Amino acid sequence: MNPALQKTLAFLLLILAGYLLQRKIVGKQQLVGVKVLILSIVLPATIFVALLKVEVTSAMLVLPVLALVLNFVLYGVCGALLPRLGFPRDTPGWRTMVLLLPSLAPGLSAFPFILEYLGEEPLALAALADVGNKVFVLIILYLVAMNWYYARKDAAVEQAPNRLDKLRDLGLALVQEPVNIVILLAAVMLAAGWTLTDLPAFLEGTVARLAALMTPLVLLFIGMAVRFERGEVALILRVLCFRSGLSFLLSAGLVFAAGLSGPLALLTVIFAQCAVSFWPYAHMSAVEVLRGEGSHPVFDLDLGLNVLAFSLPFSTVVILSVLSFGEWFAAPSVMVPAGLIMWIAPLAYAVKPWFAPPAEGEVEEARA
Repeated sequence: MNPALQKTLAFLLLILAGYLLQRKIVGKQQLVGVKVLILSIVLPATIFVALLKVEVTSAMLVLPVLALVLNFVLYGVCGALLPRLGFPRDTPGWRTMVLLLPSLAPGLSAFPFILEYLGEEPLALAALADVGNKVFVLIILYLVAMNWYYARKDAAVEQAPNRLDKLRDLGLALVQEPVNIVILLAAVMLAAGWTLTDLPAFLEGTVARLAALMTPLVLLFIGMAVRFERGEVALILRVLCFRSGLSFLLSAGLVFAAGLSGPLALLTVIFAQCAVSFWPYAHMSAVEVLRGEGSHPVFDLDLGLNVLAFSLPFSTVVILSVLSFGEWFAAPSVMVPAGLIMWIAPLAYAVKPWFAPPAEGEVEEARA
């Protein structure tokens, strides 16, 4: 049997084991605890090990910029075409999806697979690219959410100065996030000429053991976190397929323009297929708290939560499928048809009936 396929089947079994553990999860707090363990300890250790084994050059600074470009393209295209996919413009559902779809969460949905299939050097490159994505989801999407809130007639004008306080808090959150601290620490060590072997043996061993937990822990978490809301599966799947297809086409364009091949080309594909991030949902929740009772909602928090829950297993399936084919999937001649296949269902919905736009309130009817 193909080694990549064997690895994929082993990963799927771990996800299944996590799914079977759902009955043991009492309350969301236990699941949140696993997520905090991954994002605050295991993932930073993995990134730290990967960065200290890679020769970082000034040319790599373009990676965060490329990630930002990807975020902005997804934001613009999704915002323009979502009305054709069942989300009328300027509705809570439309604003929710516009905020979620351009965001990326590589920590849970891509990094463990990049490490297992592509190695530590591509993982380090993905971590650097994620810095640009973090700026987008933490700061730019927050500004978008607050702009929608203050543009509403029922928004309290006197609350506007609080935006500066919130931006300062977001800046601190960006600096204090464990993954970003690790990236800065690794950059300082590399600049000083240090590598992983220069650390004390006990510290090197501890970090290596924590990094080894990454893949099994993330796969179990994916299985434990997946939830399916039957009334929304078709609605959310249609939009996620559109986002995935667009990402395949954008990846093909970059791979062709830059002449990438092998692991770097696969990394380009995988990074663009990440699940949506939790941070836009946090911004939406903050806006809804500001809005208070008695006024029209700015966002649809229930829809946002279900998109988060469905996006992670969806991205996992897509990423594992790509990596199972290996470098065969690194060619634009394969990525473009894959993107078009992903667009079959969204396009079939968008052109029906007779190119008429989706009816107002269709999202709410589908969810009901």
